[in-house]
Amino acid sequence: MPIIVVEVMPKAELLDPQGKAVAGALARLGKSRFTGVRLGKRFEVTFEGEADDASLAEVRELAESILSNSVIEDVVSVRFEGGATRAAGAHAAETPVDAPGSAA
Repeated sequence: MPIIVVEVMPKAELLDPQGKAVAGALARLGKSRFTGVRLGKRFEVTFEGEADDASLAEVRELAESILSNSVIEDVVSVRFEGGATRAAGAHAAETPVDAPGSAA
């Protein structure tokens, strides 16, 4: 069955307390070369049917409306997992989601 992966991250302008805690733990473990960590979410959506652009678009809509909180998070990637096949003529294995305010 095809899998679409959705990656969601906290907005860059917001504090990430979990990431800050992980970065602090790394420093305490002597891993000082790692200076920052941001924690996000990864969703794996399994579905029936063809792995095509329509499926990707439908999951992108779900990602922006249900899987993320647009006030504090950005959907940064919606893509097919590794071995999924694509419909004939499809060309991109990943469709990054533009951050608000970026040039499209």
